[in-house]
Amino acid sequence: QVQLVESGGGLVQAGGSLRLSCRASGSISSPNTMGWYRQAPGKQRELVASISSGASTNYADSAKGRFTISGDNAITTVHLQMNSLKPEDTAVYFCHYRPDSGAYRWMNYWGQGTQVTVSS
Repeated sequence: QVQLVESGGGLVQAGGSLRLSCRASGSISSPNTMGWYRQAPGKQRELVASISSGASTNYADSAKGRFTISGDNAITTVHLQMNSLKPEDTAVYFCHYRPDSGAYRWMNYWGQGTQVTVSS
């Protein structure tokens, strides 16, 4: 099992910034992918950004140019720097972990979620 501990959520004014962090512990393996998803009321959970072993990244179109994901070399800790936040970014943000090899390949692990609220 993998445990994910999130931090950095909160309330921010539109145009402001937040930095989300997530640390994975437990049955960590490599290669793997970590990232952030978000879910707003009435909407499906969606990918915001992810980073994989080898430092390849993937961003939602809405995040490109505003958000930056980074991680340590082992991809056990990730950060999401969110700039120029908009009210539509308001959601619960979930840290995500996925092994990319081995017996637990494609299993999805989720953090408890951290609320991000962007006021107008």
